[in-house]
Amino acid sequence: MAQTELLAGKTHAVFDAYGTLFDVHSAVSRHAGAIGPRAQPLSELWRTKQLEYSWVIGLMGRYTPFWTLTERALDFALATYPDVDPALRETLLDAYRDLDAYGEVPDTLTRLRDAGLKTALFSNGNAAMLERAVASAELGDQLDAVLSVDPVLTFKTAPAAYQMVLDRFGAAREDVLFFSSNCWDIAGATAFGFDAVWVNRKGQPDEYPDLPPRAVVSALDDVI
Repeated sequence: MAQTELLAGKTHAVFDAYGTLFDVHSAVSRHAGAIGPRAQPLSELWRTKQLEYSWVIGLMGRYTPFWTLTERALDFALATYPDVDPALRETLLDAYRDLDAYGEVPDTLTRLRDAGLKTALFSNGNAAMLERAVASAELGDQLDAVLSVDPVLTFKTAPAAYQMVLDRFGAAREDVLFFSSNCWDIAGATAFGFDAVWVNRKGQPDEYPDLPPRAVVSALDDVI
């Protein structure tokens, strides 16, 4: 799909945070030497349990801040791999607070704003962790809004979460181009009525063929 067609008629570019703007595995990769051979599986399990906890708690109709779930997920991963030094817990959590942004992110945000679109980060992350991540990556000047699901006390893929974007901007569904690296998030956004762009950095198969993205890209700078 041509870039001009993808952006045509859109007024807002809205981005998931973790895995889309921020590399969720950069926290572990910084300390891979200290972790040892379990670094990659530890990082993968940390991320998997973090998301699982959000889905399970959301289906219960309950809410726990995403940072708390991040801590619990790391505790589970460390318990699963007892040969990893548990004293690394606080070091890894500090690193997660200051995740690396993907290299193309600042320029892509700037170019979208130059094209006349409002840009926003929209995440399951709670407000404090998002503020820290944005400040650490120096993205504040490239974002018109940073939206956490905190006010609605639920997580994506609940429709009430995506509705936050429309309420914040007074926009219609068709005004929004939504970006996520998470296929489940793309499915949720598509079901809600957003045109969604799947940032498929790892070349994964589509798990939700009944809710396909508007476009698939390998990196954010493919869209502009």
